[in-house]
Amino acid sequence: MRLAGPADQAAVEQLVHDAYTPWIQAVGARPLPLEADYGALIAGGRVHVTDPLDGLIVLVPEDDALLVENVAVRPDMHGRGIGRALLAYAEDEARRLGLPALRLYTNVKMTSNIRLYASLGYVETGRAGIEGRQAVLMRKSLSP
Repeated sequence: MRLAGPADQAAVEQLVHDAYTPWIQAVGARPLPLEADYGALIAGGRVHVTDPLDGLIVLVPEDDALLVENVAVRPDMHGRGIGRALLAYAEDEARRLGLPALRLYTNVKMTSNIRLYASLGYVETGRAGIEGRQAVLMRKSLSP
């Protein structure tokens, strides 16, 4: 894992496009990660990528948790544990930052993602409308 740099922006945007475009029909709208400003996120040190760039995770420190804003894996790399490794990395980052938990949200129609997060110890904390989409809010408390 490494922080994405400016030279990675086009590859990051392509990976996100490839990962989230298949969800458009199921969700009925463009998933929010397709709308993000990856230039700004990379400049802010928020985008962490695998090397080679088969997956990425966008992490945003908050007061009481590390927000997992986006997890994306190249579709042809699904089922190889990359998403799980990215989420394990997020746990390590939260601990490094002294944060007691991780939180994330995902579209209610992304049921396979919800199942994955639940299997990794995330619990649903609520549901909310976010930019015209219905989201499941999830949180995982970390042991010190």
